[in-house]
Amino acid sequence: MLYRKTALRVAAPVAVLALALTACGGGDDKKDSADKPKAGANEPKAKPKPESGGELGTGESATGKVKEGDASVTYEITAQKVELGTEADTKKMVSDPKEAKGLVPAIAYVKYTHKSGAALTESPDANDGTTVWADGQRGTLVIGAAEDAPGCEDASSIEGWKKGQSHVLCETYLVPKDAKDLEIHWSEEDGEPFIWKFAAK
Repeated sequence: MLYRKTALRVAAPVAVLALALTACGGGDDKKDSADKPKAGANEPKAKPKPESGGELGTGESATGKVKEGDASVTYEITAQKVELGTEADTKKMVSDPKEAKGLVPAIAYVKYTHKSGAALTESPDANDGTTVWADGQRGTLVIGAAEDAPGCEDASSIEGWKKGQSHVLCETYLVPKDAKDLEIHWSEEDGEPFIWKFAAK
């Protein structure tokens, strides 16, 4: 799935950068029933879960299909958090220190649970649908930079991923160091994105 790997690109020595009332009775009974509050009227309504794309709350999951090899696999996707690094961290990722000015790495942690479909026979493509946005602007992708981050798994080392198993995969993007609002987007190929919002810390 190479559709989202068309972000801006810069050179890097360590990692490749790519940038969902009916009233009854009559007479006084009707009046009495009209005066009574309807059941559940004061209860908060549950936010409908979007079927394809849309904003989700912290901890909420989306379901999406990914073409894995010759088979289609359905995953449950949950964006867990975004961790920000420093400009010093960015300097280690780029060949020219000037490219690091004002930018910090933002690591997106996303949990995937295999819900249905064949077991994988090669490295998963599930995380290819992940992007990080800052203050409404898409960041610059850093390919291969998150595999050794604490809590992140190396997708290339996952073998035989089958139904019921979960893995946390990460993506690193460069974003402005003064960004206030961060978002993790995940989408199926050519689909509308599911969006999780996080405050920059």
